[in-house]
Amino acid sequence: MKLFDLSLKLKGFPIKEAKTHLEFIQNKNDDNFKSYQETRKQDIVLYHLNHNPFYKTFAKHANPLDWNSIPVMTKQDLQQPLQSLLSDGFSKSNVYIDKTSGASGTPFIFSKDKFCHALTWAVIQDRFGWYNIDFNTSKQARFYGIPLDKKGYYSEKLKDFVSNRTRFDVFDLSDTAFDNWLSTFKTKPIEYINGYTSPIVQFAKHLQRKNLVLKSVCESLRICIVTSEMLFDDDKQLMETQFGVPVVNEYGASELDLIAFENPNNEWQANSETLFVEVLDEQNNVLPLGEEGRLVITSLYNKSQPFIRYDIGDIGVLSKESTLKKPILEKLVGRTNDMAILPSGKKAAGLTFYYITKSIIADDGHVKEFVIEQQKLDTFKIMYVSDKLLSKEKEAVIKNEMQLYLEKGLHILFEKQDYLQRSKSGKLKQFSSLIPKKQ
Repeated sequence: MKLFDLSLKLKGFPIKEAKTHLEFIQNKNDDNFKSYQETRKQDIVLYHLNHNPFYKTFAKHANPLDWNSIPVMTKQDLQQPLQSLLSDGFSKSNVYIDKTSGASGTPFIFSKDKFCHALTWAVIQDRFGWYNIDFNTSKQARFYGIPLDKKGYYSEKLKDFVSNRTRFDVFDLSDTAFDNWLSTFKTKPIEYINGYTSPIVQFAKHLQRKNLVLKSVCESLRICIVTSEMLFDDDKQLMETQFGVPVVNEYGASELDLIAFENPNNEWQANSETLFVEVLDEQNNVLPLGEEGRLVITSLYNKSQPFIRYDIGDIGVLSKESTLKKPILEKLVGRTNDMAILPSGKKAAGLTFYYITKSIIADDGHVKEFVIEQQKLDTFKIMYVSDKLLSKEKEAVIKNEMQLYLEKGLHILFEKQDYLQRSKSGKLKQFSSLIPKKQ
């Protein structure tokens, strides 16, 4: 029995029809696909101009036939009561409703019509299918957080049951917890790992310390798919070595869809079937392929509320090899709100600090994980989990490298902690800034 698909159907999400429609889109040749995408873009704009009171006001000068006339929307535009964002004929009782994680600092409640949500799951199942993973039958090791309120907790546990998922607590990263995780892998025929990057990396480091390859104790394991947090090359190599299976990178947003998924050719293939992905500069001009800019995404099917030219808050690059049907996300640089402003006025991606520091302390052997916080224009604090303090020599090297790569006069503070604060969802934010944003 296809229990996962049945659970979607029972909730009113037409998954069978969505899968058929997705296949219909994918079977189009390049010329027909271009026509399909242009039609979908025009249709979704026209629909919301005619049926969505919020969008009529927001995009009052928009012309569906002139894409450049379509305004860019931000998360702040959508931070208002959900009822005011819904299109005619939609209510809280006949749509899918969820809340963004707030990792960007701008959480909000959103909706999708039921066919759109079914299409989201059709795309996800399609991508996992590239690696012969079937949500209806394949057994998953799930490394995500879980709501602590009774209703949310048991709702997730029910989803775990119908989805063949064994959930691992990402808030407890102790050696005892890791040993318990290992025991679970020894006793259950788990086929794939899916979840947040950072706890999975820590599990791989635990296996490395034990000189163990996970595949040797869990022969059924076939692949590891990570999401929601940055995946660094050396961490990917470590996981592949210690798990004994390929590691695949996923990028998505709950309010939209699966945005990009690493295909078997090691390309981060963007979703062109249900989304339209653009890279824009600060003046909202479309950048040529290969240039870095803001990722702006249109949901081509959501009639419940508009996500049209929606600035997701991430910075990335579409490869020069991209086509309309097969766009390739060459690089995901980070979030726009993760930019560090230096005393000179220079801007630097927050992850620059993380890269510099990671390259120095990765070989320390004692530091398990760390985050960086900008406290003032010239002051950064590195908070780390370790069984001993960083040496003064190591601290000096980090300070020198940061000043070499960024600018002189920076103050770098270090603080050893027992554990790092994670968001309610269980995500770990590698860089954050306490500098107030200019309005």
